[in-house]
Amino acid sequence: MKAVVVRAYGEADQLVLADMPVPSPGAGEVLVRQSVAGLNFIDIYVRSGLYKKSDTYAQTLPLIIGMEGGGVVEALGEGVQDLAVGDRVAYCLNLGSYAEYAVVPAWKLTAVPSTVGLDVATALMLQGSTAHYLTHSLFPLQPGQTCLFHAGAGGVGQLAIQLAKIRGATVITTVGSAEKAAIARDRGADHVIQYNEENFAERVAEITGGEGVHVVYDSVGKATFENSLKSLRKRGTLVNFGAASGPVEAVSPLGLAEAGSVFFTRPHLADYIPDAATRRARAADLFRLHEEGRLEVTLDRRWPLADAAEAQRALEGRQSRGKLLLDI
Repeated sequence: MKAVVVRAYGEADQLVLADMPVPSPGAGEVLVRQSVAGLNFIDIYVRSGLYKKSDTYAQTLPLIIGMEGGGVVEALGEGVQDLAVGDRVAYCLNLGSYAEYAVVPAWKLTAVPSTVGLDVATALMLQGSTAHYLTHSLFPLQPGQTCLFHAGAGGVGQLAIQLAKIRGATVITTVGSAEKAAIARDRGADHVIQYNEENFAERVAEITGGEGVHVVYDSVGKATFENSLKSLRKRGTLVNFGAASGPVEAVSPLGLAEAGSVFFTRPHLADYIPDAATRRARAADLFRLHEEGRLEVTLDRRWPLADAAEAQRALEGRQSRGKLLLDI
């Protein structure tokens, strides 16, 4: 089979299309013949070596990269009873999705309804589950609350804006251009800030009458951390769930106190979908909202598997206007 392999950590040119043997599923595993793979910042963190010491996302070089995919069940390992050959499935947080075939633990797979395309289902696995746990579990938004969500025109951002509005919250978002501002407004954002033209912390203060927001969802990291803290109301919560501009290297406990006795957390999605029941319940809710027309999934750009390096460069360059995919 064809697969995109990383043999050394580094830039996107470390992604190499190679011929690899088709793997065989072991006990409790499923062989998936893949149709599509999703591109996510976690792929860049793995490729660059940022997660090389992670226990949550353990890895050993060389590796087939990619953490999100969708396709059809090709073969079942011993003991798998809740899936059948030919079933349409999607998954996330399992290394090896940039390939024609992937072996995935059965508990990580979600059956895809016939009314949902495999590309949409894949987009709702990692990015959808991220937007869902942020708005529904980590800080469950309530009517009357206000949130700030960075990168509102990206794949996660567009979904999170919609989910936050479904929960009744007021949504402020930041974007990098007028084009992206229009996208965020189309998804329902109440206030859109172009961070290259305005100081977003000052603008948040104006919007909230000086009170600040209840929660900041920040996937940008290093470049936005300080102003994200300044955007919080007293005893607010800062959620740093990504590092598009680089990781936050240090957090001062006293700084959190001085910011208004605020809370800071750096979560992993894996801890919010730790078992099959939780994983499938989130997916079912996302599929339901999409089928009801309440959650729009924007499929932005697609590349063939051989162009994975170009696709990752587009993601790193913040060129995303929705979900980026590899067609396999």
